[in-house]
Amino acid sequence: MAIHFNQTQKRTQKKAAQPKKSTSSFKEASNTPEPNARKPILKAEEQTDDLSIEPTIRPKTLDDYIGQSALKDSLMITLEAAQQRNEALDHLLFYGPPGMGKTTLSMILAQSMGQNIHITSAPALERPRDIVGILMGLDQGDVLFIDEIHRLNKVTEEILYPAMEDFQLDRTVGKGPAAKVLRVPLPKFTLIGATTKAGSIASPLRDRFGLMMRMEFYTPEELQHIVQRSAGILNIQIDPTGAQAIAKRSRGTPRIANRLLRRVRDFAAVKSNKTHIDEPLAEEALDLFHIDPLGLDNTDRMLLTLMLEQFNGGPVGIESLAAALGEDARTLEDVYEPFLLQSGLIQRTTRGRCVTAKAAQHLGLSHSLSTDLQASLF
Repeated sequence: MAIHFNQTQKRTQKKAAQPKKSTSSFKEASNTPEPNARKPILKAEEQTDDLSIEPTIRPKTLDDYIGQSALKDSLMITLEAAQQRNEALDHLLFYGPPGMGKTTLSMILAQSMGQNIHITSAPALERPRDIVGILMGLDQGDVLFIDEIHRLNKVTEEILYPAMEDFQLDRTVGKGPAAKVLRVPLPKFTLIGATTKAGSIASPLRDRFGLMMRMEFYTPEELQHIVQRSAGILNIQIDPTGAQAIAKRSRGTPRIANRLLRRVRDFAAVKSNKTHIDEPLAEEALDLFHIDPLGLDNTDRMLLTLMLEQFNGGPVGIESLAAALGEDARTLEDVYEPFLLQSGLIQRTTRGRCVTAKAAQHLGLSHSLSTDLQASLF
């Protein structure tokens, strides 16, 4: 199976803001962070060091793919039905947090169908000729994967409408009054879109997808299996307790779990001169990177501490939090907030964000929550 990449597909990730020192009770968090701790280890977006490792550890079949059981069952039915009819798969939309395996699933589907996959991203499709060139290069049954599809511009979206629905490409010939629109037939293909913001996709585009599937956060047990599988591929010796320690601090995200595995491997080689990773070693390494047992880093803890100490537990608006932390509001909303919400550490209300009793207990703060917040929680 050939895999084609758009030359401008992978854009350089913006440097994440350096985490500030936390005021929480987590041990060592108040010390000056190590150089490695300043890297965005817990950021689920793909980073430079992920590019060289992920192709090696990605599963090649649905049977090897760990997690997302309900989604896999639906995909297997769709896949078998398309194979029986000898047709292309319906257009698919995967949505959910970054790092959940949307690209990997798309590659597996293309390989299962015995077809080529063409991978690009919405920011790379800046001009109409970009998407036209890709569509004209597709063969019968090929898979076109567009990452961050919610960022498509209006012109590109309108070109995709007839391509997805009628497998036709509208091309304008000539200019002015003599201009004509020609419909060029396209081979039947499958468009797979991936997004972290399904609500930001225009309704006409979203309605043209035959299946919309949400990617859920992974359980610690699933992440433990992923860590052990990746360790075997990378020739890293790790026992189940060490894999479990990494899984618990991976924020429910396979990409982060694999990244933490590599960081623990580096720590074992440099700091401890050990070749086998067990639970004490994994915990010592992750403590060094200021990642606590819930998977929170310095910025997470500082955010929760700020809400408790300066805003009396909330409610507080995202703009106020961003100003107090010196972070961009969109970064807080897209990077940090989803996991804090999933973990039950904060709540979103019509009046703003509120910290929960679970967060105060985790941080070991004696600050009591406001009466209104307690009433809403209990």
